[in-house]
Amino acid sequence: MATESDEITARQDRLSANLARMEELSTRLTTALANRRTSDPALAGPSQEVYVKATAAYLAEMMQNPGKVIEQQVGYWGKTLKHYADAQATLAKGTFEAPADKGPTDRRFANPLWDNHPFFNYLKQQYLFNSEALTTAVAGQEGLDPVDHRRADYFIRQIIDLFAPTNFLGTNPDALEKAMQTDGESLVQGLENLIRDIEANQGDLLVNLADKSAFQVGRNLATTPGAVVYRNRMLELIQYAPSTEKVHKTPLLIFPPWINKFYIMDLKPQNSLIKWIVDQGFTVFVVSWVNPDASYAGVGMDDYIRDGFIRAMAETRRITGEKQINVVGYCIAGTTLGLTLAHLQKAGDTSAKSATFFTTLTDFSDPGEVGVFLANDFVDGIERQTAQDGILSSFFMSRTFSFLRSNDLIYAPAIKSYMMGERPPAFDLLYWNGDGTNLPAAMAVEYLRALCQKNGFATGQFPVFGEPVSLADIQLPLCAVACETDHIAHWKGSFNGIKQMGSKDKTFILAESGHIAGIINPPSKGKYGHYSSPAPIEGSPEDWRAGAEKTHASWWPRWGAWLAERSGGMVKARPPGGKDGTLAPAPGTYVLPLQLQNEAS
Repeated sequence: MATESDEITARQDRLSANLARMEELSTRLTTALANRRTSDPALAGPSQEVYVKATAAYLAEMMQNPGKVIEQQVGYWGKTLKHYADAQATLAKGTFEAPADKGPTDRRFANPLWDNHPFFNYLKQQYLFNSEALTTAVAGQEGLDPVDHRRADYFIRQIIDLFAPTNFLGTNPDALEKAMQTDGESLVQGLENLIRDIEANQGDLLVNLADKSAFQVGRNLATTPGAVVYRNRMLELIQYAPSTEKVHKTPLLIFPPWINKFYIMDLKPQNSLIKWIVDQGFTVFVVSWVNPDASYAGVGMDDYIRDGFIRAMAETRRITGEKQINVVGYCIAGTTLGLTLAHLQKAGDTSAKSATFFTTLTDFSDPGEVGVFLANDFVDGIERQTAQDGILSSFFMSRTFSFLRSNDLIYAPAIKSYMMGERPPAFDLLYWNGDGTNLPAAMAVEYLRALCQKNGFATGQFPVFGEPVSLADIQLPLCAVACETDHIAHWKGSFNGIKQMGSKDKTFILAESGHIAGIINPPSKGKYGHYSSPAPIEGSPEDWRAGAEKTHASWWPRWGAWLAERSGGMVKARPPGGKDGTLAPAPGTYVLPLQLQNEAS
């Protein structure tokens, strides 16, 4: 019969074995890091100019308004010293407890030890005091240009988030507790997870957010029945099988963004926007964009418009025999759809009957939160990197977008995976988020320089096939859906772009939640509501929002009714491909990983 001493010995042996295993894994980690790809240093962070400007502004403020700076510093010193004194006084009572914690709640510090344990409470409180002091100092700077001020604030917050005590093993009670409970096994598993992610990204670290073994596109993702009915170098055109005996006469063509793959709109039947539209009695076509390699280096915006948007529209009309179609553009595809529609209007082409824009920016005068990455220090680095690679790798885009929500998309999952040794969750949305695509070099630079930095569309200077187009050139009926907490295409910027479009028939819908959850919001979930108003799309977005009415339900039915009014009468349902047949079952081949895509072709 095992004694308590035997159990202690066994646990010590397991701990020693796990520590030895960690030493072995460290060699593999070193090898993985040694294989890191060469990348432009500008893609790893902003230039030093951001911090130099912030420091210079702070020093200037000290000289011009020393009282304000001293007041800030004294406030910080006072809080820090008071908490130190409270902690000392509490310990002097002979009880092992922390002083009363009246600070703000923060889900990073959910473990009770952050409040109850003197050591962890002291770390947390001092971290929060320092964070507040830094953000207050940056927020109070009056000598910075607004763009520089926004960038300084953003990157200071990134530094603050990076140095949270939860991000380090020695100061994370959750990780330490689990390491003790598992005799070090959680640390071994965590190190294996870390190495796996570094090896998967050629020596760079990108936290894997989802269990990749749990999903397969076409098996349990993107399963709405349909077929590829056209294919060229840029896209596969998918037509979905009807689920009703009759359908609206005017077909619907959806252009998803080519930064990610189209199946965000078809994750599973319960939350599939594509299936829902099909079930409402529409003939639905969706573009599945190619995932480009270096051979696409010279492909630019004109190529996407000509061989992507205009070609898909023509094939949709040909297959259905209809002269007009309704079109949808999501995110960057919405921006490019706008360019296409402006060009077609100037050319006298009326093949588009109505347009819907999902989370679309067309006026980049205020690009919102993502604007911190649109300055020359980053864009110059992207231009150099794409000139070398022929593409802007999905790795760099994924990493950049993750930093817009660093605590949720980097640090929290890294703690669970690398410190706690947990497997990533089987979460379809996070799987899709990690299934990114590359961008052609020419297109990426053209988009960033001419559309984002120069705001070419809103100023009427962006050329399509050599002729400049403007927002006023978009004159067909349109509906725009923006999302209230969108950190990629902020809703106020979307509103301002729609306001400048030339259409006399405009509908604007503001959905609750963010860039993805606000759009993928099925009525059956009853989760997020939306705002709408019959008022004209004019004035400030804040004024429109103040006068809008909230509906505590998904916006899908409202949009479905809007679309039905512009889709004609009912006709016999159309099978995919019509008389010309089909090329492959949905979801096609372009949506597959590059290796499988090449094998399929």
